[in-house]
Amino acid sequence: MNQWHLFLAFFRVGMLGYGGGPSSIPLVRAEVVTKYRWMTDEEFAEILAIANALPGPIATKLAGYIGYRVGGAFGLLNAVVATTAPTVVLMIVLLAVLSSFKDTPWVAGMTKAVVPVVAVMLAEMTWQFTKQARAALGIWPAALLLAACFVALQWLGLHPALVVALLLVAAFVGRRQPEAANGNERGERRKVSP
Repeated sequence: MNQWHLFLAFFRVGMLGYGGGPSSIPLVRAEVVTKYRWMTDEEFAEILAIANALPGPIATKLAGYIGYRVGGAFGLLNAVVATTAPTVVLMIVLLAVLSSFKDTPWVAGMTKAVVPVVAVMLAEMTWQFTKQARAALGIWPAALLLAACFVALQWLGLHPALVVALLLVAAFVGRRQPEAANGNERGERRKVSP
């Protein structure tokens, strides 16, 4: 039954992920976390961060990993096909039809009408991730980290993969320092002589 649910979940993402990666992420989260509960919000956030750092379309990367996790190698293939097949078929059909109507107002209006829906879905997902960060780090560290990431991405123009990599390194180094401060290089506690 998991394979059928896996196919349906990612087929819906492929069909409704209008606009590419950013619009498909909340749809994947809705299927994987909310509907089928194959993973928690925290796990999804970790996978999303790593997937953003890797090359290629985000929906395909998420489908591949989640499909493998839920259904093994066949689940990987199932989820990737379910995600990509609708796009391939619709691209062929719609481009043939819409190319003749691309300058008409209703086609332009259709595209503009979808943008606010995608914005709301992304804002809702951002709010969920912000609540998770606040719960894990506290309000001020989470706010500071959010502001630093915003500056790095928007003002400094750093690539998201570089920001994710820097945060992963900082988390790894930050985790090792308290161990070393309380003990030797291997994190063993020093014995105190009386």
